[in-house]
Amino acid sequence: MLRPGGVLVTTVDKHAGHLVGSDICALVAPYRRPHPADAAEVVTAYAAEHGLRPCGAATFVGHGQGRTPARMAREVREGRIHAAGGAEPADALDALPDREVPRQEPTFTMLAFQQPFESDL
Repeated sequence: MLRPGGVLVTTVDKHAGHLVGSDICALVAPYRRPHPADAAEVVTAYAAEHGLRPCGAATFVGHGQGRTPARMAREVREGRIHAAGGAEPADALDALPDREVPRQEPTFTMLAFQQPFESDL
């Protein structure tokens, strides 16, 4: 429970959610450019610096994010994702089997942080 005037921070490390689960994730991992501020360890350290403590975690499925190799290849070629890889990841995605079959949805972990209650200090 959050007291009136309390602070609650939540974050989802989207990069970590895409690191496991499918052949697509494994193939594009070297090209993925995570936003460093979203990394769980960065947010946890930042929260601690500001007097917040972990108060919970939950996982959820990123519904609609299980892409097909064909869609990912198209998005890479359009420069929407993993553009730094150039044509190489798009060509590799096109070579995967079952190009039109959606892959596993990523599972994300949400972390929550709060100010400690006075009784906890």
